[in-house]
Amino acid sequence: MARLQRATGMPAAATSEVMRRRWSISKARLAAPGAPAFVAIALTCLMLWIPSRATGAAGDEIYTQPGRLVAIDGTRLNIYCMGSGSPTVVFDSGWEDWAPVWAIVQPRVAQWTRACSYDRAGAGFSDAGPMPRTSVRIADELHSTLHAAGLNGPYILVGHAFGGDNVRTFAVRYMAEVAGMVLVEADVGGLDEHRSDDPLIASLKECRRAIAEGKPLPLLPTRPGAPARNCAQQFFRGLPEQMWSPELNAKLLDLAQTKVAMYDAFISEMEQMSTDEFYLKQHLRSFGARPIRVLSTGYHGIHAIDPTQPKTAEQQRYEDDVARAQARWLALSSNAKQLFITNSSEYIPFDQPDFVVDAIHQVYAQTVAASVAREER
Repeated sequence: MARLQRATGMPAAATSEVMRRRWSISKARLAAPGAPAFVAIALTCLMLWIPSRATGAAGDEIYTQPGRLVAIDGTRLNIYCMGSGSPTVVFDSGWEDWAPVWAIVQPRVAQWTRACSYDRAGAGFSDAGPMPRTSVRIADELHSTLHAAGLNGPYILVGHAFGGDNVRTFAVRYMAEVAGMVLVEADVGGLDEHRSDDPLIASLKECRRAIAEGKPLPLLPTRPGAPARNCAQQFFRGLPEQMWSPELNAKLLDLAQTKVAMYDAFISEMEQMSTDEFYLKQHLRSFGARPIRVLSTGYHGIHAIDPTQPKTAEQQRYEDDVARAQARWLALSSNAKQLFITNSSEYIPFDQPDFVVDAIHQVYAQTVAASVAREER
């Protein structure tokens, strides 16, 4: 989940303020020397239209219970692996999300290689982990979990939204084990962007207190024509999620209504985002010729497209700024492309999963071909 809360119930005034700040910050940040011109992005990007909507996540009942709990120093992480082959595709989720966000994409990738998603410490079925929840700690825990589970590299890293920070950090620290990377509408960050995080943290803390004390859960702001929702329904892009089975929705809501450690983890993750972004700026590392795909939607921070509310000119400028910022990651590799899809919210794994699967397969195919070429030399 990106920090904009349009679909999870942030009041309209608060959402407007977040967007206003993001636009103004983006203008200043992306006007800095070295920001690529949008025409340059166009030369390196693929414009795609995929008209069909996603179908539901058949077989998503596997995410209603732990997959494999792997013990590492300080915690146990829950990991779901399916398929076989190498390189292994490893998925990390956005903020306030965990493994089920990949319930449609992961089984499709598992048709041609091993695919693993997991719950970060505190989230889903994973145990609570040491604090603070920085991307460095998250990356190190993921690395330890993969090795403890006997899942050695190379890895294709796939990160959605905030998960992009985590997989980029993983690559910085363990590049020798990385085969490639796919960034799925990943957050672009910016130190000043987090001025609007305080209301979200306060809301999470209020919900956490209610759960810990056994009190009624605070309600989310009402939506016209929609039933009332409590604060435990704010996760992902709002529970229940139409792409999931009733069984999975029920289990996720149960976790959200009872697991205090999950709130602690997400609160700490948001509090550490500026630190995470600073770390990445200070530790730029080349991918060489490893393939990278950067997926952009033009709907960053928007969880569901409302065709009755087209983007304003100011919103479009903001989205263009985000796309430019995402394009900076193309400089990390000599084999990087930015791919656009224009009929998906930031939740591409739900709205257009084939777009994500195809990007992963591009990276996979190039990685396998390069490996074969090396062996034939």
